[in-house]
Amino acid sequence: MEYFAYQFHITDECDQRCEHCYIFSEDNSKNLVEMKLEDVEKVIDNCLDMCEKMKRLPYFYITGGDPILHKNFWNIVKILKNKDIPFGILGNPFHLNDEVCERLRENGCRKYQLSIDGMKKTHDSIRKSGSFDATIEKIPVLRKAGIDVAIMTTVSGTNKDKIIDIVDLVVENNVDIFAFARYCPTSFEKETHLEPEEYKDLLDRLWKKFEAYKDSGTTFNLKDHLWNLYLYEKGLYRIPEGLDKNVMYDGCNCANCHMTILPTGEVYACRRMESPIGNALKNRMYDLFVGDTMNAYRKYKQFEKCSKCELLRFCRGCPAVAYGYTHNMYSADPQCWKEVL
Repeated sequence: MEYFAYQFHITDECDQRCEHCYIFSEDNSKNLVEMKLEDVEKVIDNCLDMCEKMKRLPYFYITGGDPILHKNFWNIVKILKNKDIPFGILGNPFHLNDEVCERLRENGCRKYQLSIDGMKKTHDSIRKSGSFDATIEKIPVLRKAGIDVAIMTTVSGTNKDKIIDIVDLVVENNVDIFAFARYCPTSFEKETHLEPEEYKDLLDRLWKKFEAYKDSGTTFNLKDHLWNLYLYEKGLYRIPEGLDKNVMYDGCNCANCHMTILPTGEVYACRRMESPIGNALKNRMYDLFVGDTMNAYRKYKQFEKCSKCELLRFCRGCPAVAYGYTHNMYSADPQCWKEVL
């Protein structure tokens, strides 16, 4: 059976106020929400019911804010362990130590994702002074406990010239997984914009770097969907023959195998854009997933550019980035360089 991923934000509480954070993008003084323990278990059971009906296996990405700051964090991971649900953590480095990491592993945590958004000066300016050093220090602590370390980078015009250095850094520090995603504007500002050819050039430089490090032990996760376009044009990816033309096989996971749940219980089709579809404390997750509101994210023929492209079923760029620029997720991906008729 295939996995269905839930990005579960259990708290807004966080030690940082990152420039690209969805929670604090408009209001650093907002009221912080934390989901009650009994509601967390109710949401988990709701998701299990959905997966049972869909014959999928659940996987949870527990996040926040910083999820470890939830006052019932250890009770929450114990619930996941007792229900035999695999999970990873998307969090910060500040509260990790040998004891905490060992306890995480004992409770079933498979992977811990940290962020590096540049070398020290750039990273700390985006996140928090001291964040860079703390992140580097906690990589071996997590690995010693037997937890895979993933490093995620948010790419924008601010740090585009630092990404190659980050790849060198993660390999040097024996990181298990490296991936990046593009910055999604939370308003119409364009200061961090990357032009399509500029982004294609970045992918080309990264691909050469990934190839040089292919035996390093670090896995390079080609998370951004435009990688499929890049590899297709290089002849390294071919469209499989004999597939159902009405099925989406790759690319954006929105409305396919991923949902986001916020501390209020509100469910989003994608956390990277305004995409509410219901509430996990009031609605059945299965009904939300197959319902009309979610179906709006499956209207692939409405995608202005992707619907005309032979890679529609395998790419679709990033609707969330498109939404961030235009407030229309069906508009063209602003970094896609491909010309379509």
